[in-house]
Amino acid sequence: MFHDLTMPPPDKILSLMPIFRNDRRGHKIDLGVGVYRDPSGATPILKCVEEAERRILDAQTTKAYVGPAGDPIYCALMTQLVFGDAAPRDRLCAIQTPGAAGALAILAGLIAMARPGSTIHVPNPTWINHFPILESVGLEVVTYPYFDSSTGLVDFNAAMQYLSAAPRGDVILLHGCCHNPTGADLDLAQWRKMSDIIEGRGLIPFVDIAYQGFGDGLEDDAFAVRLLASMVPEMIVASSCSKNFGIYRERTGTAFVLGSNPQQAEIARAQMVTLARDNYSMPPDHGSAIVRTILEDPTLAAGWRQELEEMRVNIRNIRDQLSAAFRRSTGDDRFAYFRTNKGMFSRLNITPQDAARLREEFAIYVIEDGRINVAGLQIDQIGRFVEAITAIDRG
Repeated sequence: MFHDLTMPPPDKILSLMPIFRNDRRGHKIDLGVGVYRDPSGATPILKCVEEAERRILDAQTTKAYVGPAGDPIYCALMTQLVFGDAAPRDRLCAIQTPGAAGALAILAGLIAMARPGSTIHVPNPTWINHFPILESVGLEVVTYPYFDSSTGLVDFNAAMQYLSAAPRGDVILLHGCCHNPTGADLDLAQWRKMSDIIEGRGLIPFVDIAYQGFGDGLEDDAFAVRLLASMVPEMIVASSCSKNFGIYRERTGTAFVLGSNPQQAEIARAQMVTLARDNYSMPPDHGSAIVRTILEDPTLAAGWRQELEEMRVNIRNIRDQLSAAFRRSTGDDRFAYFRTNKGMFSRLNITPQDAARLREEFAIYVIEDGRINVAGLQIDQIGRFVEAITAIDRG
């Protein structure tokens, strides 16, 4: 059966992990894997999460299945967190999923079921897993211009020109905030202009919001989702709790559909439940129980918001210091995008060969496409990082 199998190409991110672990240099820096790290370099368990887990363990009496749709209270709390009051609740439906990747897979399957062979337009670049997830259900995936590598910012005019000619009814993938892998986000005025184009052309927005709270703050980062939800008849959203609750390994996500009327929303939910049942049967419970416990308790919720804000401010501080250090080193503002970008990631304008040189000569691990996890950089490492990038930049 297996004699015709060939080895798949290595994952550009995961393949760096064992190389980094085996690197014996004490000054090595890991900017590859996308997890938040605090000023000490640790990926901490939030205090609110620790308290929620204690309460869960004290009160839990069963490990029975939660059902393919997951915990309905968790889903309601996440709907409020992501959408606020932007759309009527009877037009919104949600199911709990194994992470945002699970949500993307369920929603991609729903699109393929509703309109087989649909075209979905994704930004160039986008999260590497978007392509296999979307293509696996038969969707046609094409890219639209989004990022200007020479400036490190959004190429807004090119994106608008492309979307203005996109076929009516096509699906448009958008990063709700903290674009992965570039950190280049639209500003509020640009979101309004793009939303007008999406509404006017009858495009269906598919928003991936995996980093809510890491950009401008918990409420501000939901601006795009809420604006679109107030304007369009139909919408699809995938969200993650991995980053903003720090529960990466618990795989906790949510798939949302905004229907044009309550009946369509109800049908969409029923079909998502069927897709979940067919694909993985039931979602895991522990992560959603953590989130539910925190969001239901005003004291825990306030503590969580404070801890999330501390993470956001730490990333903002690293970005500001990076930008200033590059300005001092180069005498120009070519790296000012570090201050402008948002969230955990930015993308260096380097080649795969440059990335290899950073690893081999400087013990700095970055993805070969130039993506770096800004949150993986400690303050006392900024100077050495800037020196290395400047040396690479000089050739």
